Amino acid sequence: MSPRPRSAITQPARKVLLTGFDAFGGASINPSGLAVKALHGRQIAGHRVVAAQLPTVFGESLQALRALLARHQPALVICVGQAGERGALSLERVAINVNDAPLADNADAQPVDTPVVPGAPVAYFSSLPIKAMLATLQREGIAAEVSQTAGTFVCNHVFFGLMHELNQRQALRHTRGGFVHVPWLPKQGTPSMALDEVVRGLSLAVRCALQAQQDASLGAGASH
Repeated sequence: MSPRPRSAITQPARKVLLTGFDAFGGASINPSGLAVKALHGRQIAGHRVVAAQLPTVFGESLQALRALLARHQPALVICVGQAGERGALSLERVAINVNDAPLADNADAQPVDTPVVPGAPVAYFSSLPIKAMLATLQREGIAAEVSQTAGTFVCNHVFFGLMHELNQRQALRHTRGGFVHVPWLPKQGTPSMALDEVVRGLSLAVRCALQAQQDASLGAGASH
């Protein structure tokens, strides 16, 4: 049998990994998990979206994320979490190497002033083009902002862990990554954003992150 012509071989689509969280703090829902689930399987700018839910648990969440990175080898990773006090999609600029939990996680752990990764840098900047993403979202009428803090709870824990993996793993050296906080849903309180608006915003953010070649106003990498 002669080999198939090269033009007939279908190459698998590159992947975008989106993660959200399960509900925590006594809530019954978490919009981050719902929003990424709604995007699972979509094709955006020639990439297939793979969505996963992480547990709101220190340590366990990073173990799950590392397994997902190893399995999917994504071109882009955006971890998503809930920030109930915010009324816009918050594009996080920096992750810090500190766990300082204001409440217990879903395994009843409440670390105080511990490192996310012992011996790692004190902080990492997002490698997403967050200013380009901000402009895209605002142009489309979606409330968005650049945030200077991802907090010190499990969201920051995952954000820092993600950026450390991308900086340390040779296989992921070309992978962009970062974190986005989303508001409550209207049923949870105010300020809030409708789920379909959150999903639309994340889809636009993913497309921009895949297509923008650089974000001249920001630097990427680690701060010691």
